Amino acid sequence: MWRLIVACCVLVASGAAAGQCVALTEFAAEPGDIRWRTVNDNVMGGRSRGGYRIEDGALRFRGSTNTNGGGFSSIRSVPKSLALNGDGLALRLRGDGRTYTFRLASYTMRATWWAEFPTKGEWETVFVPFEAFTPRWRGTHLAGPDLRPELVDALGLMIYDKRDGAFALTVDWIAACDSEALALAAPSFGKTTRQRPWPG
Repeated sequence: MWRLIVACCVLVASGAAAGQCVALTEFAAEPGDIRWRTVNDNVMGGRSRGGYRIEDGALRFRGSTNTNGGGFSSIRSVPKSLALNGDGLALRLRGDGRTYTFRLASYTMRATWWAEFPTKGEWETVFVPFEAFTPRWRGTHLAGPDLRPELVDALGLMIYDKRDGAFALTVDWIAACDSEALALAAPSFGKTTRQRPWPG
């Protein structure tokens, strides 16, 4: 079932049709999988803490934000060719009720593109349309350029919601999808059942 969250232009659904999504990572720690690094606000004198672990086939992003400084924690992928297709990116995740930011970057451009998505304290699949991403430069809104998905070579997840305190985000997989692929929803997502909108 679709649920449109108008405030941040994020579509949330509980599943996706097979054959219309391409997995970017399932956090299997296999050769060629996306590699990550941590970037926290201490690069600008902030006091937030954060980092990630990949275990049991999931990425666990944990830490604590402190707004007395930069107020953010992030993880970013090491640049590699991603060949993004479809209308946006889908993530199966379990959040904590806080709002997170999906960050896209390209070595060909200085700008990065951000889109926020809210989370609940349960497993869900979040779809973030490419059109929801807006250009930024070190957090400052820019008038352009528009996102060109085919040029994106790095992904990022960030907590930057102007709140203090602990955060916890677990991600099962990330995929590039057509929005139509999410129109057919699986009944539910279980904590221990890996639901994927593609075969395998």
